[in-house]
Amino acid sequence: MWLELLNIPLQAVIWFGKVGFPVTAGNSVGFALFAMLLLEGAGYWAAKLRQIATRSRSLPGAGAFVFARRGNVAVLVAGLLFIVWAVVVDPGVGSWPGLAFGLFAVLEQVNYFHVQLMYDTAADLRYLRSHGLRRAHLARDLAVRAGIR
Repeated sequence: MWLELLNIPLQAVIWFGKVGFPVTAGNSVGFALFAMLLLEGAGYWAAKLRQIATRSRSLPGAGAFVFARRGNVAVLVAGLLFIVWAVVVDPGVGSWPGLAFGLFAVLEQVNYFHVQLMYDTAADLRYLRSHGLRRAHLARDLAVRAGIR
């Protein structure tokens, strides 16, 4: 939870401050998409901790995550279309980083709401090798809410 929240200002400082990417419309939209998904990830892990602490069967705020899962698609498509337009109009450092941020946001959407893409422990890697991609934790929690197995 805290890593997702910390990553938003940290990544802004790194890419726009230290590396020096210009704060253009294309780069800003891409970064905003990236930040949106990190905020949702932080929200999920906060809700999950609350669920565990209260020993609840259902995820607190699950309805908001159902809305985000669907709503994010429209926001991501609109944002990526804008960024692609920016790349076509002015290719280079003023637009390519924004496209990278936007594509990373799409990967985070998949990682949070569909299949787990991050495998960073030995147990995770063993599971990946023997079973393939695992359903995302949030996707499993939303399936419980909907009564889907």
